[in-house]
Amino acid sequence: MNATPTVCVLATLDSKHEAARFVCEALRAAGITPWLVDLSLRPHGQDFADVGGRQVAEASGTTWDALAKLSRADAAQTMIAGSAKTVLAKFEAGEIDGVLGVGGANGCTMSCAIMRKLPLSFPKAMVTPVAATAAVQWYVAESDIAMFPTIGDISLNRVTRAAMVNAAQAMAGMAKAWAGRGGTGAHAQPLIGVSSFGNLQPAVDCITARLEDKGFEVIHLHASGPGGRALESLAAKGELAGVIDLCTSELTDFVTGGVYSAGENRLTAAGKAGIPQIVVPGCLDFTNWWIGEVPEKYRDRDFFQYNVEILLMRTDAEEFAVLGKLMGERLRAAKGPVRVLIPLKGFSAITRRMMHDLAGKERGSWAQPDTDRVFIDTLRQNYPGGAIAELPLHINDNEFADACVNELTALLPTRAH
Repeated sequence: MNATPTVCVLATLDSKHEAARFVCEALRAAGITPWLVDLSLRPHGQDFADVGGRQVAEASGTTWDALAKLSRADAAQTMIAGSAKTVLAKFEAGEIDGVLGVGGANGCTMSCAIMRKLPLSFPKAMVTPVAATAAVQWYVAESDIAMFPTIGDISLNRVTRAAMVNAAQAMAGMAKAWAGRGGTGAHAQPLIGVSSFGNLQPAVDCITARLEDKGFEVIHLHASGPGGRALESLAAKGELAGVIDLCTSELTDFVTGGVYSAGENRLTAAGKAGIPQIVVPGCLDFTNWWIGEVPEKYRDRDFFQYNVEILLMRTDAEEFAVLGKLMGERLRAAKGPVRVLIPLKGFSAITRRMMHDLAGKERGSWAQPDTDRVFIDTLRQNYPGGAIAELPLHINDNEFADACVNELTALLPTRAH
């Protein structure tokens, strides 16, 4: 462990050198040694970085002079690659205890891309005006970056100085805590990822209680886009011992263009990593739309208003056929053990509700077993030989939760439970 904790500072010194100096001094005042990495895209005269832009460019396989001839976007990607390589090497050597970025939109994009490559729980923070914008979800994404809005753009004044000092003090506390516990350490309890949604709360609660009784630690990943991406990231990084993918509804939003899509990589990382997984078509029976924003092509469909913000659209047979094929193809590629459990009495709590049109007129029961059957049959066609069990249960029945936990623990190595 370092006698004095060290924090990596990320900044573009060609334009943000004054802010970088100020943040480094604020860290020193808080008892931290700064280690400054220059992310500048063009050569300049500021030469006080611990790792200069020329070194970062060379780490990415190019030169600073060659970098200057690239487009801004290509130069940024090049510097991200070189600086990520440099910072990860320092982290793996145990020589840094946190990362603090300072910059505008471009600096934030680059710094956060580097931080997202570091493990969860490792201290990371970004000081930037874009922390106060809606775009912040894309900067943080599936990571745990603390964002400090500077209110004003990156220049030094009483407002931005206060934000930078607060961030430096917060980072100092996090870095000292990280250094004090010797950095990352082994965890006694294996971590299980469980995808979740509010209308599956009975199942999530029951699964969690059963897993914790068996000595597991559980993390819930809310299936609203960022949660699904976080699940994929945790699986890819080897943070999870197993997955109960109870709520795969982000796949429906991906297919239809709904607001809770997790992107094209959902249901892939655990398979690639060989992690044991239980997969359930939880909430696959609907797409999420914001109230008043249903696309014109879907306006004659069946809906249920979930709350004041969200309108659920019932998945039809054509969409279920697409979903069955998509899920089958992704599970077929899995390198680890997979079990698919299908609750025949309903994929969500909405099964027991009535559907309505957009004007609020009732249009029949949400429960449509024949429509759901299209998904099951298509999945079987596209996942031949896969372990698929159809259970005469509702997804929120305790017996279904028991089945999920029992199947997962049967797949896990003995040492994990």
